[in-house]
Amino acid sequence: MPNNQLNVFGKELELCCSSPVTGAYRDGYCNTGTNDLGTHTVCAIVTDKFLQFSKSKGNDLTTPNPFYNFKGLKQGDKWCLCVSRWLEAFEAGCAPDVLLEATNIKTLDYVNFESLLEHKA
Repeated sequence: MPNNQLNVFGKELELCCSSPVTGAYRDGYCNTGTNDLGTHTVCAIVTDKFLQFSKSKGNDLTTPNPFYNFKGLKQGDKWCLCVSRWLEAFEAGCAPDVLLEATNIKTLDYVNFESLLEHKA
């Protein structure tokens, strides 16, 4: 497990997704560090509602981007989301469910645990 980072339970961070390969460092984990400018710490199961919300905010996660070897997301895919985007979606009533065991403890610097629990996958 890279960097021995922890999940929101204070235990070893579990894999979010390897197909598609997610994470700021494209290692499948919602690891974070100084090079992760978006704090991609929330392991979410994306929904069409969330994907449309994200697109409306200027971050289209559905369109492939070969430059980043990104095939585009569809409903049901697991993805390490920026904590700020997840919180924005939460406040707008369209946050996707979260895999807590694969969500980085750093998320708790921005989102309270109860909000995450409301969206536990």
